[in-house]
Amino acid sequence: MRVVVLTTSYPRHAEDFAGRFVADSVERLRARGLQMDVVDPTYFRDFGLAEAGIAAGLRRKPWLAPPLLASMVSATRRAARDADLVHAHWLQLGLVAMASRRPYVVTLHGSDVELAQRSQRLSRAILRRARVVVCVSSSLAESASALGASDPVVVPNGIELPDAVEPEETPPHVLFAGRLSREKGVEDLLEASAGLDVRIVGDGPLRNRVPSASGFVSRAELSGLYGRAAVVCCPSRREGFGLVAAEAMAHGRPVVATSVGGLCDLVRHRETGLLVPPEDPAALRVALDELLADKSLRVQLGHAGREMVACRFGWSTVTDQLQAVYRAALT
Repeated sequence: MRVVVLTTSYPRHAEDFAGRFVADSVERLRARGLQMDVVDPTYFRDFGLAEAGIAAGLRRKPWLAPPLLASMVSATRRAARDADLVHAHWLQLGLVAMASRRPYVVTLHGSDVELAQRSQRLSRAILRRARVVVCVSSSLAESASALGASDPVVVPNGIELPDAVEPEETPPHVLFAGRLSREKGVEDLLEASAGLDVRIVGDGPLRNRVPSASGFVSRAELSGLYGRAAVVCCPSRREGFGLVAAEAMAHGRPVVATSVGGLCDLVRHRETGLLVPPEDPAALRVALDELLADKSLRVQLGHAGREMVACRFGWSTVTDQLQAVYRAALT
């Protein structure tokens, strides 16, 4: 089987986080014997928009949308000339997949569904013509159904499970990793965590609010940070999947998360972590205080979370599901 993967986000080097989950899935499908060709911004003319993110670039320079679309369609048609299937990541790229004249599947990741609300007629056309609509969480599957998708399939992002769980540092501390932006809830965490030892890793538009943030780090460094933390906090206001929460759980760390989007698939309250309402710093502080004060509860929740990730989100399971999606799309 030959599949063309269409994406605007793909790592440019080993330590690039952009589109890493797409690259990881491509590598594992290749290991299963599938021929996977990737159409990313290195394959088509991106007009300099890819460096800061194509969606953000188009908000600043919307007049580049028509030539960018033409470039992507041309590149995808060339790549997919002899392909069995096109797999578009993010809903809007389904439009390019439609123009490829090949059967296609489309994966929804979260931010694309927010954008889809502004162009519902086009989104419905993309979803209804797709052979299979894949969503990375059950929350997104509900949104896809509301937009007209028929029987969307939930296939989460795959997670690499470390061989062992590291001992946490003493005294215990809280870790936040991610984009420093309003939707990730970092402002709520700052309000909730006065007086607590909180390590913040990431960058973004709110960096000036978090002068102690260390910026983005390598995958190896982030793995070590998960291992040393006592609690990982994910206070998002919206979340398509919740990659940080899943990775923290894979490292045996309990997660305090908001009850939004894909985080509800990952964190089961008082089983694998603690859930709190979004935009509620007071509730967030209560949950953090409880876990920081109770090591036995941290160990219990962390162990259960690691087991759940191994069972439901391990790469072997996710790759099986992706292969099943491809077979269904071509049946």
